[in-house]
Amino acid sequence: MSRSALRVRAAGAVDDGRLQLALQNATDRFALGRGLATMSVNWEELREAARSIRAGILSRLPEVLSQLADQVEARGGHVFWAADAAEANDYVASVARRTSTKLAVKSKSMASEEIHLNAALEAQGVEVVETDLGEWIIQLAGETPSHIIAPALHKNRHDVAELFSRIAGGDVSDVPAELCAFARERLREKFVNADLGITGVNFGVAETGTVITVTNEGNGRMVSSLPRTHVAIMGMERVVENWTQLDVLLALLTRAATGQPISVYVTAVTGPRRANEVDGPDEFHLVILDNGRSKILGTEFQEVLHCIRCGACLNVCPVYRQIGGHAYGSVYSGPIGAVLTPLLYDTPEAKELSGASSLCSACWQACPVKIPLQDMLLHLRTKKAPDARAAERVAWKAWASAWSSPRAYRASTRLAATAARMLPDAMGPKAWSEGRTRPRPPKGPSFRQRFERGEI
Repeated sequence: MSRSALRVRAAGAVDDGRLQLALQNATDRFALGRGLATMSVNWEELREAARSIRAGILSRLPEVLSQLADQVEARGGHVFWAADAAEANDYVASVARRTSTKLAVKSKSMASEEIHLNAALEAQGVEVVETDLGEWIIQLAGETPSHIIAPALHKNRHDVAELFSRIAGGDVSDVPAELCAFARERLREKFVNADLGITGVNFGVAETGTVITVTNEGNGRMVSSLPRTHVAIMGMERVVENWTQLDVLLALLTRAATGQPISVYVTAVTGPRRANEVDGPDEFHLVILDNGRSKILGTEFQEVLHCIRCGACLNVCPVYRQIGGHAYGSVYSGPIGAVLTPLLYDTPEAKELSGASSLCSACWQACPVKIPLQDMLLHLRTKKAPDARAAERVAWKAWASAWSSPRAYRASTRLAATAARMLPDAMGPKAWSEGRTRPRPPKGPSFRQRFERGEI
């Protein structure tokens, strides 16, 4: 049996010492910040409220989305319903053609990464520049995001200095403040000269037709206000009914993501610039993206659409913390990616991601909207079971039959313990043993034997 693509990528990540250090430092910092930030609020009460809010919205999603679209159009904006990535890209490209766009600037957007919007625009001659610092770094490197909220998590300051030196045509210092100054100088020119601004949407507020972006850099606000045309791309589930619901979800999002009570910038855009307003675009377009989301509604996986893209599940996942985001081979990594990607893409590469989990439930405990990701991962494994090799299915069936009998269970565990003590590490299933240290059961009576004797 050949090694899977996931195993090949994971093995490379585990062997990368620099990546391991970057993953440990970043995820530890995020997890610690989240833990401290949740102490200032009634976290569990907020989580339960948020889960209820998200469930209520999904139960009435067509109605809520219709209200959002009506309010956007009532305020002079345009709404496009994109069934898939191709339709979304074609629409944004048509806006770029009609407005004679030569330069587009983008704020961080996972939805645009999902549909590969940059490539679609570049194919028709538009220069596309990512303006979130992390996104700009990975764009220069020709890479994809490795974390939902920290796309360049896998890069250190020396890597960034090397990238910047390449475009500067000379040496750029690796001092963080100087790196930021260099990026600020280069990107400011892009903001001023851009014809089109593209943002993601953290939340759409249906009652007013407002789109909300949550950032820690000023780029998002400049992208949505300086160019004459603004296109916002929103996954269809990223909507709330009103500002009260938004308040609850914002309180959770920023704390779970970075440990902040609130991010530096929370930008609200309600349609294009009015006649009496100085800032803002002449045109505003909202692209509401389906791209496989509607087929998840009404299934046992519906709660995955509760996700508010905070990245908290990545920071606590023992698998992500070892292999990083690129090993998943998807825009969405970590536990949320291991569930969402197979639901959006019916490919062998996507299906194998459900195996990238220890099912420890740390993701559920960290999730601010209480998505039972470990249960969904089990459901996905069950769904792909018929595709397993015949020998594997027979082996699991025999195991299940044996362990359904107490006597057979005890006999098999005694035999396994004896074999584990006697066999060398090199023996055994290679696909399982690679990257793992085989446990060695201690000699002497087992826990069950000691319990039966009354010793425990």
